[in-house]
Amino acid sequence: MGTLHVALLTGLLFLLPIPAPADSGRETPTAVVRATLDAVFHILDDPHLKPATQAKQRRHQLEQVIAERFDYEEMSKRTLAAQWKTLSDKDRQEFVQLFKAFLSDQYAARIEGYAGERVVYLSERTANGYAEVRTRLVSDKLDLPMDYRLTGKHGTWYAYDVIVDGVSLVMNYRSQFTKIMAESSFQELLRRLRERPTKDGGPPKT
Repeated sequence: MGTLHVALLTGLLFLLPIPAPADSGRETPTAVVRATLDAVFHILDDPHLKPATQAKQRRHQLEQVIAERFDYEEMSKRTLAAQWKTLSDKDRQEFVQLFKAFLSDQYAARIEGYAGERVVYLSERTANGYAEVRTRLVSDKLDLPMDYRLTGKHGTWYAYDVIVDGVSLVMNYRSQFTKIMAESSFQELLRRLRERPTKDGGPPKT
């Protein structure tokens, strides 16, 4: 499994909302992230879901987890940056839904290469409603630093970015999408997201 694919898989796994601690008795961001990942890896490791005949069911279960816990709107805002403020509510809603489908397809495609990599939790810090969880993704052939940035709102922590070996997932998509909009338009970006292949996990072609 390639480094980029492993990083994308684990990064997407972490882009999940986790309950924000209201007092010292609540779980820390790291503890809840760990529990969330354990639940997802349980699906990946389930022997009943490993046969090719169960691929659709396995993908469905994983997509359900992602669909319920992704903060797609926050990630969309940060990916489109200033462009977001110029959009109508209708365009915003459509982009969020298309981006959601795009990310879900990437996630589903990459998980097929999961090979038992494990996460080492290094540290966390919280300040002014934000949190960062530092980890490393490791295996016999891999040792990759990954930092997760979260914001607290509505009593919940939401991950809004993952930094893989110094590269921001949000900034990566922002660069791709900004290029498309600069060369054409936001409507062209929507068109490419609508018409993209649904199972290859690739970004809209530029």
